[in-house]
Amino acid sequence: MTEKRIMLGNDAIARGAFEAGVKLSSAYPGTPSTEISEFLAKYDEVYTEWAPNEKVALEVAAGASIAGVRSMACMKHVGLNVASDPLYTLAYTGVNGGLVIVVADDPGIASSQNEQDTRMIARSAHLPLIEPSDSAEAKEFLKFAFDLSESYDTPVIFRTTTKLSHSQSVVPLAERKEPEDRTYERCVPKYVMMPASAIGRHVVVEKREEKMAEDGSAFPINRTELRDRKIGFITSGIAYQYVREAAPEASVLKLGLINPLPKRLIEEFIATVDEVYVFEELEPVIEEQIRAWGYSVKGKELFTKQGEYSANMLRRVLYGEDLAAFSVAEAPKRPPILCPGCPHRSVFSVLNSLKIHAAGDIGCYTLGAVAPLNVIDTTICMGSSISLLHGMEMARGKEYIKNWVATIGDSTFLHTGINSLINMVYNKATGTVIILDNRTTGMTGHQEHAATGKTLKGEPTHAIDLAELCRSVGVPRVITVDAFDVEGLRRTVRESVNGDTLTVIIAKAPCALLKGQSFPDVCECDTESCKKCGACLKIGCPAITKNADGTVKIDETMCNGCGLCQSYCKFGAIKKLPRA
Repeated sequence: MTEKRIMLGNDAIARGAFEAGVKLSSAYPGTPSTEISEFLAKYDEVYTEWAPNEKVALEVAAGASIAGVRSMACMKHVGLNVASDPLYTLAYTGVNGGLVIVVADDPGIASSQNEQDTRMIARSAHLPLIEPSDSAEAKEFLKFAFDLSESYDTPVIFRTTTKLSHSQSVVPLAERKEPEDRTYERCVPKYVMMPASAIGRHVVVEKREEKMAEDGSAFPINRTELRDRKIGFITSGIAYQYVREAAPEASVLKLGLINPLPKRLIEEFIATVDEVYVFEELEPVIEEQIRAWGYSVKGKELFTKQGEYSANMLRRVLYGEDLAAFSVAEAPKRPPILCPGCPHRSVFSVLNSLKIHAAGDIGCYTLGAVAPLNVIDTTICMGSSISLLHGMEMARGKEYIKNWVATIGDSTFLHTGINSLINMVYNKATGTVIILDNRTTGMTGHQEHAATGKTLKGEPTHAIDLAELCRSVGVPRVITVDAFDVEGLRRTVRESVNGDTLTVIIAKAPCALLKGQSFPDVCECDTESCKKCGACLKIGCPAITKNADGTVKIDETMCNGCGLCQSYCKFGAIKKLPRA
């Protein structure tokens, strides 16, 4: 009897990689893709690693593929932007062992800086894209993706979304397949993409895409479900589940291969139904191609290009139903806020007190943009904070950035911040960069990175010394401070922004949520001594609230005893005591 498990989509993707015989997976953590690698690391048969960034991850996987083994790279949608340089060229070189790039899109922007659609990148790169609709398909479609990769000599993009990554369904398990390693044969026209080779390989790519579009009509991952033929839906991915829930009697063409589209299969389906709706989240990728073929379909004039879809949205459009009948109680709105004991709060409180603006970066420290800290002014992409600060100085001069710094996390600094810092050194910048070193990749759930001293599998390894790294690229002034040393940090920042030397300040303190962190102390406010000045409230710690009489109360169940509030109390009303 086949064993079955209830699995998250990300867990199922990891299981699919295991069953497909993958030998190597490289990734950079990014919600909603992170757990794929964490689940995959539990399989000893697969080498798994965290790479410094997504470009490196894809290049590592490509190297394994060329060497003849099945390999995978995992990332979120914006990570694919970082990996786009090798991506477009790998479409030309093709593969040896199967190569699959798992990309998790984020409709609704649950944890991202934009809402881009990876299907459009697949079209631009001329790469096949496969999309499952539940956990069981995630496992089986991933195995199919490796077969497709090797059969058509191409990398394959495997697209998921937030809802699919983090929802659960029943998954039948199978044994691991152990395909033989493929023999590597030197072939300059295939693997060396100088102009003469690339011209020839472009022709190969076009022919490959045409053949796959024709063959795709018979692929098992595309499925026609004929029911009531008055209405037909063309859909894919998680949107298929909403169609089945809202319109269970409708006919459906469920696509697993999204690029290239199986034209013949789509045309046959359109001919069998009276009216066709294309139901797809984000961009009209499928709809526009069908319209270009000369067919009239309904799509984005009825459904939005923004956010996640739902069965209720479809009910409203099809039947005009009152959504109150399907409404559910929503959780109370809670503004995002840094955790109690977070070292970033201490740094931002100092910058706020000095009235300094920060060019920010991607991480939980982006919350320094909101009240009451109000420090972060910009957040663009990974590593951009340092480059933005440099651009300001080169455009407006040193005086302009005397009330600006760049803030970046330790993991993000290693991702792409180091390149920007090298640029500052090379072009004689004098700005101040603050590395918020909390010893982890915090926003995505505390993954290891090259400066933590542990690999993805938890094995000890060399830990990059950030201070020495900065000095090695030529930064003249590198200062390491305790992130909770408010006075020392204030003095260092003030000197740095008013100086004429490029300075990196490493504000060091571990994330309060790291496993193994102990909090022996707790802060307590003596209401008799409290002057109701509100200075401690300005740091925005959720453990601190105001009593009815204006005095302050500290919730000992939330307090991590960092002492930041004590640093801001001028009247000695807040004490740090041993936890009972």
